[in-house]
Amino acid sequence: MAEPTNAALTDEEREELEALRAEKARRAEEERARVERAELEALRAEQAKVDAEILAERAAEQQAAARAAQTAAEVKASAAPAGASSDAAPNAQKSFGERMVTSSAVDDDGIPTMPVAQKIILAIAAVAVVAFLIYTFTR
Repeated sequence: MAEPTNAALTDEEREELEALRAEKARRAEEERARVERAELEALRAEQAKVDAEILAERAAEQQAAARAAQTAAEVKASAAPAGASSDAAPNAQKSFGERMVTSSAVDDDGIPTMPVAQKIILAIAAVAVVAFLIYTFTR
C-alpha cells in the first residue's frame, strides 16, 4: 500500500529535500548570472557601436570643416586681384552700414580707429547737447 502523504518526512528525506532545494537554487543563480553576463555583453556591444558612430560623425565634421576652410581660402585667394592691397579689398565688399561702423585703419596698439562717420555723428550730438544747454539756461 502507498504511504500517506501527510506523514512526517524522515531525516533522510529531509536531507534529500534540502539537497535538491540547494541544487535548484544553485542552478537558478547560475542561470541568472548567465543572463546578466549576456545582457552586459549586449550593452557593451551597443555602446561600442554608438561610440563608433559618434567618432565617425566627428571625423566627418572635421573633414567637412577642413574642406570648407580650404575652399574659403581658395576663394579668398582667387577673389583678390594680384596687385590689390589687402586693406582696399575688404572695404570694396562692405555694405554702407559696415563702412559706417568699421574702419580699415589700425592704431599702434592694434585696435581699429574710429570711422569718420562716427566722428561726425559724435560732433553733431555734442553740438546739439551744447545748444540744448544754452537754450535751457537762457530761458
